[in-house]
Amino acid sequence: MKVITIPVFVELALVMLLGAVDTVMLSRYSDNSVAAVGLDNQLMSLIFLVYQFFSMGAAILCAQYIGAGMRKRLVQVVGMALVVNLLLGMAVSALLFFYAEHLLILMGLSTELMGDGLVYLKLTGALSFFQALSLTFSASLRSADKVVWPMAVTGIVNVLNILGNYVLIFGHWGFPQLGVEGAAIATAASRAVSMVLLAIVHFRVHIPRFPLSYFRPIPWKELRNLLKIGIPAMSENISYSLSQVVITYFINQISNEALAARTYCANMIMFVYLFCLSITQGGDILVGHLVGQWRHQAAYVLGNYFFRWALIITLTGSVMLALAGPTLLNAFTDNEEIIQMGIWVLVVDVFLEAGRTSNIFAGSTLRATGDVVYPFVVGIIFQWSIAVGLSYVIGIPLGYGLVGMWIGFALDESIRGVILVRRWQSGKWRTKSFVK
Repeated sequence: MKVITIPVFVELALVMLLGAVDTVMLSRYSDNSVAAVGLDNQLMSLIFLVYQFFSMGAAILCAQYIGAGMRKRLVQVVGMALVVNLLLGMAVSALLFFYAEHLLILMGLSTELMGDGLVYLKLTGALSFFQALSLTFSASLRSADKVVWPMAVTGIVNVLNILGNYVLIFGHWGFPQLGVEGAAIATAASRAVSMVLLAIVHFRVHIPRFPLSYFRPIPWKELRNLLKIGIPAMSENISYSLSQVVITYFINQISNEALAARTYCANMIMFVYLFCLSITQGGDILVGHLVGQWRHQAAYVLGNYFFRWALIITLTGSVMLALAGPTLLNAFTDNEEIIQMGIWVLVVDVFLEAGRTSNIFAGSTLRATGDVVYPFVVGIIFQWSIAVGLSYVIGIPLGYGLVGMWIGFALDESIRGVILVRRWQSGKWRTKSFVK
């Protein structure tokens, strides 16, 4: 367990840190910059989920093919995922660059924040296709248990991003003081370096070449399998992120302080559920290998073991964060309204994390077995009825603001978690494998 989950944890922590560093360092610049960049990163998170469309499918297929010893199909899947993600990434990057202002207006960004939001989104969005390729290379390496390499690359990239922010945001070492623009340049350049390093590692330690004979004729079966996994998985994640964009629009209607409080809290909270993500992703690699070998009972027992540890560690972390909330928020800002909202959000989040852990575990592990449609249907229904609809009612018409909306989020995660865990326990996923 430790051999896989610890490197995955470190990698995910560093990936999240890449965006959080901008927030932390810009908090020394201005709260308005934090609010603008926080809204931009909400949109970029949605875009990265689009990029995970094929990389997520490739990871599941690769894990099962490795378990079954199907080397040729493994190479075909990774090759197809790289080509499609490159084309998709280029198209989305162009869209983000040319229509950045329209997108921010649709998201309800206020006029006073538009300047910072626009420059950050244009720069990071135009080069976002690097992230599309990075996700695919990283997913392929993790599926083959080569989890240390993505971790090491992400560590290097974070150091580069911190240094870039230091010199470009504040104008150190003779560089101009660029503020938000400097943060965007540093982040975009770091993601480009990440892609190059991951590509070099991938070719040297995992798949040294992609023989043209493997792709003549084009392996449409593998593309269909990628679509079969990717479309429901991506649709569920896009639905979730779109619901979060709509929710962010509602938070915008409350106040700039509410948006800033949400940004600060979200950046802290993600390091709590990171434990759940890393344990689950590490477990899913092994579950996929076992499913590929048709060892379903072993996969079930192993999955439950990972779930127990994810729940224990995540809840412990969320309680500690709630206790440390006042100190951490005071380190970010001296705005008392932001601090008070943030403190109560972190308290409510303790209950939210119990549901989120169940939801992340069951949804992700079901997909690793090939059961991808059920989590999608459940996600669509409750994300919009509870996370959006009920949160809006509690937060705005009933007047409970950001804290009320967080209560709605907790209900959404908890209900979905219960339903998906019951699906896992039912064993209906045992017939969904892609290895026949």
